[in-house]
Amino acid sequence: MEPRRPAGDLKKTTPVTAKSTRKGVAKNVAVMTLATGLVATLALPAYAFSTTTTANAESDAAAAEFRESNSQNVIVPADAAANVATRDNFTATTPEELAAARAAEQARQIAAQREQQRTQLASYSGPGASDFLANPPYPSFDGNQVVNVARQYLGVPYVYGGATPAGFDCSGLTMYVYAQFGISLPHSSARQGANGTKIAPADALPGDLVITDGGGHVGIYTGNGNFIDAPMPGRVVNERPIYTSNHYFVRYGI
Repeated sequence: MEPRRPAGDLKKTTPVTAKSTRKGVAKNVAVMTLATGLVATLALPAYAFSTTTTANAESDAAAAEFRESNSQNVIVPADAAANVATRDNFTATTPEELAAARAAEQARQIAAQREQQRTQLASYSGPGASDFLANPPYPSFDGNQVVNVARQYLGVPYVYGGATPAGFDCSGLTMYVYAQFGISLPHSSARQGANGTKIAPADALPGDLVITDGGGHVGIYTGNGNFIDAPMPGRVVNERPIYTSNHYFVRYGI
């Protein structure tokens, strides 16, 4: 008969045995779980790992079948003739030819205009400058009245050599207007400028003559930097600003 162990010894032994048992059970469960998972993984069929490859193969096969069934064939007869491109026999006008044509047309129009002006001048039956000089409507010279008379001829066409209301050139206009005040002017812008008394710009008054371009043009001053003139072919008598700084003033009637 074994001797009894003290109660204190029994208490120490029992907990150690229970703890060891629990550890053993836990190890067994873990090993079994791992083994089961490994077996399940190894048991998967081969197709489970190749779904993408199979799908791609089926897609390629379907595409090849579609191309085969929808392809088109063109049959060209052996005797088919190709179209041959030919150059059309078009011609183009050169810039020089266009310029010559424009110049010829312009010359024709100028000639026709001058012929019309000559006809107008020949048909004029009113008084001329010489008639006014013999019996001037305005015996006393007045610059403002000169401007008023000149404005009666606004719109009269420019005619080279003209000195009547049928057509004026620049010096013909001033000659015709001044003749009505009993003042005789030569039919020349340069000579009109040379024969008058030169006036400082600050002293210029309406009715004075404006000589521009070194004597190449003349008009009647109306004040505030404006004058009345017969400018050039194709234009009419008009009132406008003095267009150049190359000008001076002359006065008659003093």
